[in-house]
Amino acid sequence: MPIEINQNVKILFEVKVDGEVVDGSRSNKPFEFSFGVGQVIPGLEARIINMKAGEAASFVVPAAEAYGEYDPSGIQTLPMQDFKDIKDLKVGMQIQGEDEEGQPLQIIVKEITEHQVTVDFNHPLAGKDLEYKVKIDSLL
Repeated sequence: MPIEINQNVKILFEVKVDGEVVDGSRSNKPFEFSFGVGQVIPGLEARIINMKAGEAASFVVPAAEAYGEYDPSGIQTLPMQDFKDIKDLKVGMQIQGEDEEGQPLQIIVKEITEHQVTVDFNHPLAGKDLEYKVKIDSLL
């Protein structure tokens, strides 16, 4: 039977961006999620909805259906004081934070000066098409 909304799904997967692996099943342990409730990107769900246990597929999820297009307004310069509690702050560091609604977000440090820190609020994979290899391990 195909996947249903709220059904727990276990998949083995690999994700590449520009030919480089950026995510995937660790040690061949399936990743489990509840289908149709926003736990994974919409483009992945849209492409596996008709799959059954044991089926495998390869496909590309465009950026718009993954982590969105890159938004230049996501780059902001903030006072150094806002980062006083972060030890060893450095360019490239990823900082976990929350948005106004308390939702988790990832901030990437782009530049540090004596008085300011420039950060990028875009998801690290924003603007990227994702190349998936997926196998449905089981439907629970």
